[in-house]
Amino acid sequence: MTHTDNRTKRRVLHREIAGTIGLLADDHDFRAMRRYRSFTFDDHATYLKHVEGLLRARTLQGSHTTVALFDPEEYADFCTRKDLDPDTPSSRSRFTAQIAATGPTLPYDGRPLADLLPALVDEAVRQATWEYATTLLARLGACTSCGEDIGRAAFTRAAELLVRILDTAPPGDRHLVCSVTGPPETLVAALHITDDGAALELDETEALEFTTVLALGLATESPGGLVIRATAPGTPDRVYGWRMRSYGLEPLTAGEVFDAYCTDVESGDLISPESNVDYCAPPDLGEEKPSRGHRH
Repeated sequence: MTHTDNRTKRRVLHREIAGTIGLLADDHDFRAMRRYRSFTFDDHATYLKHVEGLLRARTLQGSHTTVALFDPEEYADFCTRKDLDPDTPSSRSRFTAQIAATGPTLPYDGRPLADLLPALVDEAVRQATWEYATTLLARLGACTSCGEDIGRAAFTRAAELLVRILDTAPPGDRHLVCSVTGPPETLVAALHITDDGAALELDETEALEFTTVLALGLATESPGGLVIRATAPGTPDRVYGWRMRSYGLEPLTAGEVFDAYCTDVESGDLISPESNVDYCAPPDLGEEKPSRGHRH
């Protein structure tokens, strides 16, 4: 009787252990792991099928599982730094524990892996974008003329602009996209805001990432822009935006917004405009432009 009770108690405790699975998201990463004899899967599709089965089984048992991206190159570096044999399951589990604590993860919520994987990749891109933009802002240092921290000042300025944009936006849900062009690549951040009629709801992490990318564009005077789409029941969607300038944001005309949304980026051909959408000039943000003479 005591032995049975102990097993029951262990099963109860097992359900309370949160777990993380490091997922090989694409065939390229899967092939990289095939070099290890202890990794016994032969093809990516079969591997994903077994991972999904394991996730579902843990859910049925009442266990919570998060999913993280498993990068074979980072894994090899991790094993080198920790002096571990990479061809063992225990080394893979130690690496998974680390990425669970430091990398992007998503909770498994029962949806198919075909739907979860793109969301996990998007989460990884978001985190990498924020970390990269944060690093570049920190490297800007202090203004040689006034001693002010350039990155911190730009972040404060970006936060002020975001507040003004939201305050002047029409009622409804808002979707904002900010892009900053520069070497080696374009950084893009998105912010989704829900308007329930009484208050605006947003994800604080998304807002931080969005503000950081906007701040980088302002601080480095890189080409870039910000567009917003406001959606409310019973009215056409309103789309408008700004181009970045070192002093802030310069409004796009209705024609420029229309051209941006109705032109194919690769071919330059015109695209039919969406129905029930107004491409318009932005509302006045209600601020005076800082002097262009005061630049860091």
